[in-house]
Amino acid sequence: MTTPLIEALVARHGFAVVDEGSLDAFLKAHEHSVLFFPGDADRLVESNDVAVILPEILKVLGKRLAPALVAKQSERQLQRRFRFNAFPALVFMRRDGYLGVLTRVLDWSDYLAEIPAILASEATEPPPFKFPDGCYSAGMRREGDHEAQGELQ
Repeated sequence: MTTPLIEALVARHGFAVVDEGSLDAFLKAHEHSVLFFPGDADRLVESNDVAVILPEILKVLGKRLAPALVAKQSERQLQRRFRFNAFPALVFMRRDGYLGVLTRVLDWSDYLAEIPAILASEATEPPPFKFPDGCYSAGMRREGDHEAQGELQ
């Protein structure tokens, strides 16, 4: 689902909408871009907060970043591509090179400090996906759990 604040990013602020098929062309067309992944905005109130904060960040940074809203139907596939584990998320790119991600809502001063640092960094592969502490997928071996896996030392 989406909300009026998220819809305003496109209607009022001119954000592009990207999906799996259009993302690479969008990235190649812009030196620096920020991809907004709102997640389930009906459930996550932080998504609306970021939808209000992001246009203000763009005003401070000038024309340095091309913004895009990630289409709802492509969020999960692109989340796997950029390997972040929390919504809402802002993924920063230099052309098709990954620079970094900021998740959830931050303090204004944190955005103003972290975004320029991210934009000044070298492009890398997204970090490996990590499950939050206490979460394990079926078949994953837990540290110190040799007996439960049938592997006695």
